[in-house]
Amino acid sequence: MKFSETEKEVLTDNNVGKLYIRYFDIGLHPETQAPIPISPIHFKENMQYFEIVPVVFIQNKVMLEPKLDVSDLAKKTIGLIDEINSKNKLNCTQIQIDCDWTLKSKEHYLEFIEQIKKLSKKKLSATIRLHQVKYFEKTKIPNVDSGVLMFYNMGSIAPDSLNSIYNREISGKYLSSLKKYPLHLDYALPIYSWVIHIRDQKVLGLRSKLNFRALKKDKNFVQISPVFFKVRQSNYKNGVYYEENDLLKIEAISSENLRNMAEDLNENTTQPPREILFYDLDEFNLKNYEKNIFKQIISVF
Repeated sequence: MKFSETEKEVLTDNNVGKLYIRYFDIGLHPETQAPIPISPIHFKENMQYFEIVPVVFIQNKVMLEPKLDVSDLAKKTIGLIDEINSKNKLNCTQIQIDCDWTLKSKEHYLEFIEQIKKLSKKKLSATIRLHQVKYFEKTKIPNVDSGVLMFYNMGSIAPDSLNSIYNREISGKYLSSLKKYPLHLDYALPIYSWVIHIRDQKVLGLRSKLNFRALKKDKNFVQISPVFFKVRQSNYKNGVYYEENDLLKIEAISSENLRNMAEDLNENTTQPPREILFYDLDEFNLKNYEKNIFKQIISVF
């Protein structure tokens, strides 16, 4: 992990002192079905000037594994976090666990959180999805010090014209539940974008590092609506093959979307957030926004 000059500038301009950093994911080994760490982070920067919160993303299928040894997984998770911290001379006071747990996986997940809390002796936070807020009596609430509401990924990735990252109509169905949620919540807002690659009304995949500007400049693509481009002639772009007549759907978050999110959350909260997180820190994302947008959004709360 290394910051670009633009990223450094944004961190300095916004007086950012705390970073939530993905340390590794946990998935299942394809043959043994045992939990394994995926792509642990390698720091190429001196991070000692920041307060770092390690974030571990756990695929829900890990928690669904019937024979999962929860306490062993918790030990290994803390062990790898400690190893990364020690190697990089970092000392953290908080850990965040990111998992979209379900009714079927909640027992393992809630037990995992208990074990992490006991072993780490640190503050613990967990990511919370909108459906887990609305139906908390069924999904339960993890025993953490606070939650971070992930206010994005609200729809399905589909060939229609709706934005799956943020949809104000969908979010509106959940917002009133925030007032009843017993755990303190901070908010994570999206500043990422992607392109959905569609052929014959079927989604072929998500394409990152591709945006409106890049497609507009490329003669192989023609804009046919505010969010859709059509492939004019077959070509390769960023190592991906696009066939003539394929469709590319742009899903992005505008400054206006961010303002709407902040206003809607602010109107529906009883306890103001202590932190607003922006996901994620990447030069490609940052270049889509005016310089003072983050201060504007934070000032809403």
